[in-house]
Amino acid sequence: MGKSNIKFVGLHAHSVAGSIFDAIGYPQEHMDFAYENGSDALALTDHGNMNGLAYQVLHAKKMQAEGKDFKPIYGCEAYFIPSVKEWREEYDKSLKNKKQARIIKKEEQSGATVEDEGATKNSQNVLRRRRHLVLLVQNQTGLNNLFKLISESYRDENYYRYPRIDYDLLSKYNEGIIAASACLGGIYAGNYWENREEGSDAVMNAMRETTRRMQSIFGDRWYGELQWNNVPEQHELNQYIIKISKEFNMKLISTADSHYPRPDVWKDRELYKRLGWLGKSTPSWGTAEIPEGVEEIGYELYPKNGDQMWASYKEYSKEQNYDDRLIKSSLEETWNIAHNRIEKFFPDNTVRLPSFVVPAGSTADQALAKLALDGLCEVMGWPAQLRMTISPKHREYINRLKHELDVISDRGFSKYFLTMKSICDIANNSMLTGTGRGSAAGSLVAYALRITQVDPIKYGLLFSRFLRSDATDYPDIDYDVSDSMLLKEKLVDLWGEDTVAPISNWNTLQLRSLIKDISKFYGIPFVEANRVTDAMLKEAIPLAKKKHGIKAGIYAPTWQEVMEFSDTLQKYLLKYPEVKKHVEGLVGSVKSCSRHAGGVVIGENLDRSMPLINSKGVRQTPWSEGQNVRHLEPMGFIKYDLLGLATLKMMEGAIEHILRRHHNIEDPSFGDIKKFYDQHLHPDIIDFEDQKVYDNVFVKGNWSGTFQFTEEGAQKFCVRVKPKEIIGTAAITSIYRPGPLAAGVHEDYIDAMANPHKIKYLNDDHREITQETYGFLIFQEQIALLAHKLGGLTLDEGNLLRKILTKKGTGKDDKRTKLRIKFVKGCEGNGISTNDANAMWSKFAYFSGYGFNKSHAVAYSMISYQCAWLWTYYPAEWMAAFLDKEPESRKEKTINIAKNYGFDVAPVNINTSGRVWEISPDGKTLIQPLSAIKGVGDAAIAQVLAHRPFTDAEDLLFREEVIYGKLNKKALDALCRAGALDKLVDGRFTGRKHFWSACIVDRPKSKKKLQKNIQIYAEEGDFSDDEIIQFKADLTGMFPLNMVISHHSIEQLLQRGVPPISEFDPDLRVCWFIPRKIIVKKTKKGKTYWLVEVVDSNNENTKIRCWGIKPEKDHIHINRPYMASLQYNGDWGFSTRCVGKSFRMIG
Repeated sequence: MGKSNIKFVGLHAHSVAGSIFDAIGYPQEHMDFAYENGSDALALTDHGNMNGLAYQVLHAKKMQAEGKDFKPIYGCEAYFIPSVKEWREEYDKSLKNKKQARIIKKEEQSGATVEDEGATKNSQNVLRRRRHLVLLVQNQTGLNNLFKLISESYRDENYYRYPRIDYDLLSKYNEGIIAASACLGGIYAGNYWENREEGSDAVMNAMRETTRRMQSIFGDRWYGELQWNNVPEQHELNQYIIKISKEFNMKLISTADSHYPRPDVWKDRELYKRLGWLGKSTPSWGTAEIPEGVEEIGYELYPKNGDQMWASYKEYSKEQNYDDRLIKSSLEETWNIAHNRIEKFFPDNTVRLPSFVVPAGSTADQALAKLALDGLCEVMGWPAQLRMTISPKHREYINRLKHELDVISDRGFSKYFLTMKSICDIANNSMLTGTGRGSAAGSLVAYALRITQVDPIKYGLLFSRFLRSDATDYPDIDYDVSDSMLLKEKLVDLWGEDTVAPISNWNTLQLRSLIKDISKFYGIPFVEANRVTDAMLKEAIPLAKKKHGIKAGIYAPTWQEVMEFSDTLQKYLLKYPEVKKHVEGLVGSVKSCSRHAGGVVIGENLDRSMPLINSKGVRQTPWSEGQNVRHLEPMGFIKYDLLGLATLKMMEGAIEHILRRHHNIEDPSFGDIKKFYDQHLHPDIIDFEDQKVYDNVFVKGNWSGTFQFTEEGAQKFCVRVKPKEIIGTAAITSIYRPGPLAAGVHEDYIDAMANPHKIKYLNDDHREITQETYGFLIFQEQIALLAHKLGGLTLDEGNLLRKILTKKGTGKDDKRTKLRIKFVKGCEGNGISTNDANAMWSKFAYFSGYGFNKSHAVAYSMISYQCAWLWTYYPAEWMAAFLDKEPESRKEKTINIAKNYGFDVAPVNINTSGRVWEISPDGKTLIQPLSAIKGVGDAAIAQVLAHRPFTDAEDLLFREEVIYGKLNKKALDALCRAGALDKLVDGRFTGRKHFWSACIVDRPKSKKKLQKNIQIYAEEGDFSDDEIIQFKADLTGMFPLNMVISHHSIEQLLQRGVPPISEFDPDLRVCWFIPRKIIVKKTKKGKTYWLVEVVDSNNENTKIRCWGIKPEKDHIHINRPYMASLQYNGDWGFSTRCVGKSFRMIG
């Protein structure tokens, strides 16, 4: 640890965690350098937030564990205005100006506020007005108050581009907080910038008013802040602040205002700042050029010690007149504040779960036990009297329930389960929910509470896989719902936005994009950088997997491994060393804020327990929880994963069709949908041994949107296995993963199925546990069970063994050794030889890398079966729902599937199309929905559905009850060109284009004008085929392939070995496609080439580069089928050098 003669603590510091595109280095990097540099404390004061607090706290605890005496100081550099109310009035006035309102709405709210430091160093536009204010926490009370201040600053009424606090908020929530006037963008600086033109008296008067207000709130906790750099205005401001300090007996501090963790990385920060403005207007602080030396900037912003601060003061004040004793005192005062006015403490991390989930008069344990027992009796259909007297018949369930409740109670998790049940009750009353996800499906308590729908005892699922009795981490229940966003909105509406907060995701700069962006700054050709980024992962992944002994499966190498193992990248970085330096300095830096797919935090008064932020209008957490960071639970907040599953939405759609077509319910409510699900599809009701379902789908391979079986490989493997029960289906989905496939487990499994007599079992226990998977350890739970039954390990030890062997748990080598010794001795005690015991251990080790969670596999296989059941017994309804929920990119492919199964597909029709795909009365035709047409919104569709059928043009255009402000000209135009009005084109019109021109383009306001238009535009006739193709593709998102190439022609091409371009065979090289667009481009040497966008029967969009184009000779016709001989490589994709010779039109 370094030393400093002058006592000093940095009370103003920024990190990349919260000062995005302004500071670099995470809090721990700043803390480590400060400690090494002789400091024993450091504050973190990011711009307007405390997003870095979790990093700061966890690293401080780590330093303490290492014996390092270092004090974390919690703070924020808030954005301040005197009155939010007055500012809001000006904001609302601006919204009345249409041009200004458009600008305001375009600038979305974001939790990732990017500071434009130059904009604060002058007078400001009223809308963007804000001044910096440093706030430092003295104790837990102050921390909770700062959390509240930040949470309030992000409310809608305080927010536009930046979160704001004012005097009123500071008056309410100042206890336990020290405040300082900040930098050249600070509150005193605002007085200076706004009044400097009027002279020093005006500046002083403004600063006096600010000082009076701040001292009335903070008393002696208000400090004037001095900084040291070569900016002339800084010294003018310093002198004003010194005068005010003497006049008001206000103490002074000097700060480093650090923005990077070490002095040698200043250039990385300059580049990072510029990356934040790529594609945007030039920031107020300068241009895109990076300074050559730090002296051009005029200051160094790293965590300095006292001696370095004194040196900066002397260096930058040579031509100024300061009192050395006063300045030295301002440095030492920072140490006094840090150690005598601020407590050393870690934030309260007591787990915060809502108390309202616990009924009055009960403890959480009591409430959970009662709900679980009542729920179990209900789901099992037990008579009411069994709730008082339990017969031996039910003892297995009651004992299992009691065991689980005991574990949950011992670990203090009862309130977690009560909260989860409360969420599920709300979900189950408004949408379909999943059967179960992950290891939670192995919990009987979860089943009894209706959190899951799987009976774990019936399917041999282990609670210990979900929650061990020695577990310390909270359970992690992932919960599938049909509409995650709707559920979260309902929770916020019912419980409040200060109780339910979505979890933030912090997106970071990745190696690939960073190399490209940095290369762009240094003028390196894009082609050269792109070639490197395309090649580096292909080179690095195999070598990185080899390094870790990974023989199969997917592996994502770290950026360090890519740099280590990619020869192409190494050569590039050797050629451009400046790129390498910046990449190493900036990779992993924060670039933006988003939201977790389904994660929320639930707890009362979250705005006092964490500094909530706002991202794009949504109030959410400042910290993340995921694979790369784990910040919420260590800070006392539990994540609930509420995940949207599109298949559940498909089920809802299919059931709606079923109820309309077969139960005469014209407008089904969710209650109707839920009733049908509970009576026909719920896992407790549905027949999972219905061989008609297995034969139709899983054996014959009639696939149509079947969950987990949308990939061709999984489909083919399933048909080979021919499952006849849920466990068989679960085994297929467990095996069909990269790891087991690469190891050939799928082939061994099929061989064992064909030759069950060859399977050798050690004893009856071994047979009982693995017979359902033909002797293979397909499920992770089988390892735990075998370790328990054969070797005498407890189930908890068996699950710990599984975690140790997969290298994903906290297991160490000594634990593995102890468990192995115990297992082998236990086997010997059960009459199993030492050799067989060691052989079984080796099997554990081998299959642990491939085994899958049985609870999850079984629960998800039930959903697959539910899909197959609907497809088997209600094919039209399922296909309509499948079409409705598939994204536009796969819609044409799905339509082809429907046609292959004998369905006709009718185009959009204003009188028969609905909001979703509809079904003809005979069940043989599927009708494209109006919602598929671009330009036809919900309001227009509502008018159509409310007032149809329409009989002719007059009926469409002149209905008194139709609101034509909603069914407007834009909507009518899209309907007409998409073909939805074709049935209204009667004998008065010479064709559809005539109808379009007379009725839509020259929209008549009266029937008389319509008759005149019919005469005027009579020569228009019909649309051409090319126009119809273009309209269909542009407006419906589906290319009308049948208008360009017949199904018979496609079959002939396949028979002759010519595949569509999306199934390109590099050995064959010949394929077919349909050009949709030609983009004319120039090479660097000025030669013309074409970028041809094409489509094929799989609705895959592909680009072909056509080099050496001769415009006078080369021709390609749009929307006509072609076959061609093409080249393909990873850098350029598809290309050809001679269009005239390689392209041939079909037909």
